[in-house]
Amino acid sequence: MRGLFIVLALLGPISAQAEIVVPTRTIRAKEVISVADLEVKAQQVPGAVTDVDHLIGQEARVALYPGRPIREGDVGPPAIVDRNDLVVLVFDRQPLSITAEGRALGRGAVGDRIRVMNLSSRTTVTGFIRSDGQIEVK
Repeated sequence: MRGLFIVLALLGPISAQAEIVVPTRTIRAKEVISVADLEVKAQQVPGAVTDVDHLIGQEARVALYPGRPIREGDVGPPAIVDRNDLVVLVFDRQPLSITAEGRALGRGAVGDRIRVMNLSSRTTVTGFIRSDGQIEVK
């Protein structure tokens, strides 16, 4: 056993290389990322994404350039509501349920908080985006 430690000491320090995920092409903001857009690179960068599966189907929040590391904040779920989209506003407190038409004043994904103008009253309200694209007003 002691001989093994001596051999390892003579070999010198062993450096472990981590892998990061980098784009293979320029990915513009608001573009959905696919498998063909990514490659794994042997490098260690603190805060860089290391799992390809975490990025597939996500939307770029900023421009991503080839060979540069992708950070967690650079991507997110794809937006389902764009600015100026017509949306349905929903206020649901049993037994009362109210729906109205509105215009999105921002862009967002499921669960994001967004401002919407009620088209009937021209009042601006804030709500959360549901998976069906409706805005739940609280």
